[in-house]
Amino acid sequence: MRLLHTMLRVGDLDRSIAFYTEVLGMQLLRRKDYPEGRFTLAFVGYQPESEGAVLELTHNWDTRAYEPGTGYGHIALEVPDAYRACEDIRARGGRVVREAGPMKHGTTVIAFVEDPDGYKVELIQHAA
Repeated sequence: MRLLHTMLRVGDLDRSIAFYTEVLGMQLLRRKDYPEGRFTLAFVGYQPESEGAVLELTHNWDTRAYEPGTGYGHIALEVPDAYRACEDIRARGGRVVREAGPMKHGTTVIAFVEDPDGYKVELIQHAA
């Protein structure tokens, strides 16, 4: 077995695809409309689905917004330099909600950004 994807429901698919591709640097791997079900699926990631886990962005055509919920945590991305990643993400229009720095009660350098639907994305600096 292997992890295939994590699904997020999004209110504006084009806005979310732009965030994950233009701000976080992922690639749009595939996108398909399901007219009878009134939804669209888009898969984004850093590598082909056959090589690693990706995100499935689900857009239900009749729903404009979702609340992330209290049970959801975050997506985590490894970055070489969390400080630089925050600068780059901010320059591309992303919203940094926790600046890069050591995690509370630890030394791992982390930061958090927020996607257009309010989902948190943690940036974890690669330990040298």
